[in-house]
Amino acid sequence: MLNTATKSEAPGTEQELTDGFHLVIDALKLNGINTIYNVPGIPITDLGRMAQAAGIRVISFRHEQNAGYAAGIAGFLTKKPGVCLTVSAPGFLNGLTALAHATTNCYPMILISGSSEREIVDLQQGDYEEMDQLAIAKPLCKAAYRVLHAQDIGIGLARAIRAAVSGRPGGVYLDLPAKLFGQVMNADAGQRSLVKVIDAAPAQIPAPASVKRALDVLRSAKRPLIILGKGAAYAQADEEIRRFVEKSGVPFLPMSMAKGLLPDTHPQCAGAARSTVLKESDVVMLIGARLNWLLSHGKGKTWGEAPKKFIQVDIEPREMDSNVEIVAPVVGDIGSCVSAFVQAMGSGWSAPPADWTKAVQSKREENVAKMAPKLMNNKSPMDYHGALGVLKNVIKERPDAILVNEGANTLDLARGVIDMYKPRKRLDVGTWGVMGIGMGQAIAAALETGNPVLAVEGDSAFGFSGMEVETICRYNLPICVVIFNNDGIYRGTDVNNTNSDPATTVFVKGARYDKMMEAFGGVGVNATSPDELKRAVNEAMDSGKPTLINAVIDPAAGSESGRIGNLNPQSVLKKK
Repeated sequence: MLNTATKSEAPGTEQELTDGFHLVIDALKLNGINTIYNVPGIPITDLGRMAQAAGIRVISFRHEQNAGYAAGIAGFLTKKPGVCLTVSAPGFLNGLTALAHATTNCYPMILISGSSEREIVDLQQGDYEEMDQLAIAKPLCKAAYRVLHAQDIGIGLARAIRAAVSGRPGGVYLDLPAKLFGQVMNADAGQRSLVKVIDAAPAQIPAPASVKRALDVLRSAKRPLIILGKGAAYAQADEEIRRFVEKSGVPFLPMSMAKGLLPDTHPQCAGAARSTVLKESDVVMLIGARLNWLLSHGKGKTWGEAPKKFIQVDIEPREMDSNVEIVAPVVGDIGSCVSAFVQAMGSGWSAPPADWTKAVQSKREENVAKMAPKLMNNKSPMDYHGALGVLKNVIKERPDAILVNEGANTLDLARGVIDMYKPRKRLDVGTWGVMGIGMGQAIAAALETGNPVLAVEGDSAFGFSGMEVETICRYNLPICVVIFNNDGIYRGTDVNNTNSDPATTVFVKGARYDKMMEAFGGVGVNATSPDELKRAVNEAMDSGKPTLINAVIDPAAGSESGRIGNLNPQSVLKKK
């Protein structure tokens, strides 16, 4: 129902009116968008208040970037565009990082920002927070639109929704100048101007010839491998993917946010034998995964000497052949493609050669056995493995809990140690490897799913969004934050020998992050051993209370740049 105001137009007559504020809210509600992530301020303060009064949940953050990360991961979890609302200029720029992150990771998200008046911006006359936001946003997102007239709000939001979720999902910018909100129009005309988006992301059926070609290549393999990417998790075609993988009998390797599509403990899972299967496979099928830097671009020593044939399933045709030749491209939405595979395989599909599957299984079991003693140590201060061994068991006992994970060593090691059992339960830094996603993603995960959240953070990564622990407490969310505190970036042992300043990678020794949570009414715990960490995390997950655990890690633990130290340039010159 359209929100309206009544205004007398002439003696004895009354007309129902609406305005830009109400039209934005009604357009959102009409399209099933019931949560906004925002930071209030000019010119969108009243829009947030009015949206809340109209039944939309409006979650206010302490920084726009964190609100944007929340909106992006909400889009990933729900397949509806997550909405981030910001003020103009600096607020818009803060949200823009998250918008670009969403586009890079193929999360449907809409960044809505208030902006200065066009006539002043275009003449550069110095308006409040003057900036040509549309021009700045365009290169960094999938699409960008500006609405200047109230009667175009409905169509503007419809275009933004469709752009965000259709084809390969991504971020969309919607620019709303301040003057737009106060524009008044006839309520009936306003109602008619609203657009309910129909079939925003229609199925894209793969060509039968491409399905046959892909299966012929897969059938010919002696050492086949399936790689599942976060695009496969986003698709929510969980049962179809499981049927295909199990029917094929092929070992599968999940990328980090695809973990749990099939359990990491599944007999076909090759996660613990990653190096072996990448090097020795001869046919690789990519489902919702890209051959970017995370997979060494499909070439080099990571992939070994064995010749490779690649099959790729993606909704974006231009992704094919982006790094190496794709001998069997299959273009379509993942659910339709995988269903077509299952149907075309028929009842006589032959399993891969037993020597390959047994070799993968043997390597996996060998690596798991090697890791097991490291995960059982009870050192104090803790090392990464002892602490992660505790968290591995927490997730095993609570497979519905959502794990949010960021950091350098904290991310790299947790990805390999903590098994996931259900899809879309692991959320992390994504394609860019960006730090700062932690608290925003944890908040959105708790709100969008209602499930408890375990956020495992490096102490450096936590610093980017740490003030949002107040937001967690304000909304009383079931989030347990565990900070792996080793006193610094990578390690807390660097020394500056030139002056009295601390080394560039060192933080305050013995910092007590748990006191931050206590300051806002949450539960803070300082844990110095795996046993203490286990008790604290279990209590937090059982209680559902906002909790922050300062997990004291040996400052010498960790390696420079984590597992991607090869990407960190080093000077070959020595100081004379």
